[in-house]
Amino acid sequence: MFGKIKFYEKKSNDVSIEFENGRASVDIITPSIINFFSTLSTERRASKAVENLKRMPGKITVDFIDGQVLVYTEKLKVSITDNFMVDIFDLNGKRICSDYRGEDKPFVRRGNDDDGNIAAEEGHQLEEERKSQKIKILKQLNPGSYFYGLGDRTGHLNKLGYHYKMWNTDNPNPHVESFETMYKSIPFFVALEKKTAYGIFFDNSYETVFDFGKENSNYYSFSAVDGNLDYYFIYGPSAKEVIFGYTLLTGTTPLPQLWTLGYQQSRWSYAPEKRLQEIANNFRKKDIPCDVLYLDIDYMDGYRVFTWDQQKFPNHEKMLDRLKGQGYKIVTIIDPGVKKDKGYSIYDQGLKNNYFATDRDGIPYVNRVWPGKALYPDFSNQAVRHWWAENQKILVNHGVAGVWNDMNEPASFDGPLPDDVQFNNDGRLTDHREIHNVYGHYMSKATYEGIKTATNKRPFVITRASYAGTQKYATVWTGDNQSLWEHLRMSLPMLMNLGISGFAFCGTDVGGFGFDCTPELLSRWVQVGAFTALFRNHSSASMRDQEPWAFDEKTESINRKYIKLRYRLLPYFYDIMHDEETTGLPMIRPLLLDYQNDENVYGINDEFMSGSNILVAPVVEQGKTARMVYLPKGNRWI
Repeated sequence: MFGKIKFYEKKSNDVSIEFENGRASVDIITPSIINFFSTLSTERRASKAVENLKRMPGKITVDFIDGQVLVYTEKLKVSITDNFMVDIFDLNGKRICSDYRGEDKPFVRRGNDDDGNIAAEEGHQLEEERKSQKIKILKQLNPGSYFYGLGDRTGHLNKLGYHYKMWNTDNPNPHVESFETMYKSIPFFVALEKKTAYGIFFDNSYETVFDFGKENSNYYSFSAVDGNLDYYFIYGPSAKEVIFGYTLLTGTTPLPQLWTLGYQQSRWSYAPEKRLQEIANNFRKKDIPCDVLYLDIDYMDGYRVFTWDQQKFPNHEKMLDRLKGQGYKIVTIIDPGVKKDKGYSIYDQGLKNNYFATDRDGIPYVNRVWPGKALYPDFSNQAVRHWWAENQKILVNHGVAGVWNDMNEPASFDGPLPDDVQFNNDGRLTDHREIHNVYGHYMSKATYEGIKTATNKRPFVITRASYAGTQKYATVWTGDNQSLWEHLRMSLPMLMNLGISGFAFCGTDVGGFGFDCTPELLSRWVQVGAFTALFRNHSSASMRDQEPWAFDEKTESINRKYIKLRYRLLPYFYDIMHDEETTGLPMIRPLLLDYQNDENVYGINDEFMSGSNILVAPVVEQGKTARMVYLPKGNRWI
């Protein structure tokens, strides 16, 4: 594709290489972090994830030998050959990562019809996917390789053999191992081979695909339907150093306020006010600690964002003040969809100032979500983000302590947003394909900045959809899970991979959002939740009650015990989150981060470290009262 190397030039920390059919650059960020870039679609645009980047390249030397451009940093040797083929070595000559030289060739999939010439459904879908990809990078896949990250993907901790698509998706069906799309798009992974770790961050907000040997066991790949070739190689050799490098690029989670690490109770929905007050009183009456109560969509007037239903909550300011006196913080949900309703101030302001995404003719695009016909704020426009940030005062000035951003994939009831919906993109017009995966990211950024300005306190923002770097602005949860034992089991590798992906502050809906929870399942889930950063019980409308006291005295007692244990450990958890601001290391983490020299831990799905000092091995199977625990080598365990 690129052809032969014609010449190269070095300017400061950047090596530019001219090929027969294009130009590429090798940008040394630090001695361990290198950005590989080529303009394939549009001019280079500001990253949505990497902000305020400070380069510390160290000493760099460049040479040209035997047709190779050789770039040496203080940690790495990089070889670039014809067709922009890249090989990376340590300074001892050990090969760390190499581009694959063979043919891009998926394994054979055979049809099953009478004529034998129609591809199987999955094979057909994959072939269409391959045809749509304008950019594809193939890397050599060696025996004994492990892959982690990509956010909260379903499946096992180790992603070898999996195929995932980065396209933020609100799918209400029960999540299973075969799901390729979820609510978040975090195009970053850590590879581990022969006890050496490196990471790759593919900074492309279009739909991207990651295949770790499912397509062909000789290579792994990452690809995109559009945009530019733009990825960062991050050397360890420890996985901890890779995460440090990745969060150096995309940011770490700011130290949260202490109350956000307490127990949180939610439901769709605690309404009217009488029901919310009943929940608040029960926690105090039953001696179960709780810091946060949530209000889901039913607190709003006809689902109009930044409003209150005056019948369900006739004096919400007085209510919020009363709950504050009982020691509660209130977090309210906000969706991006603005009801199409003349006379409704948010709609009128957005329409007047051209703040909504439009069709190709400049007419505001309309779809349907909870309020009915709704318009979508163009959060890719700085002016819109500023307006949305200002609106946070409507909530926090009345006593709301945090904001919960939901439905921001963005979700839409009348089919997905068309590809050609137009966005401002901070003055560089683009379409939905480029903005979709960062829509929730930008919404969280606006919310975070608005709360910070309005309160001068550390904001608490929780979001369902996100992109790489959202950890700077929001905590996340794994979305609409179900009250299923399989979802409890699956939550452990999901949370561990979120942590590896830079999201130190994350959790699940404890007990499960959909389906009916059972006493045993809630008991086991709260035992896990007590050791995760976000500890929130949340359940759906029409499901049975799921509060700690909703079942029987035994279940209530177990919940009380572990919620109180959580509060005893809060100083420890707060220290972890404080250290994370510097290291990027999460609270819940796979054992391999602390015990990389013990290869037995590389695939453990059902144990995790809570910080570096507590190993958590929960029971995640119905009816079990005991389990085997693997203790990593190198420690004296108590």
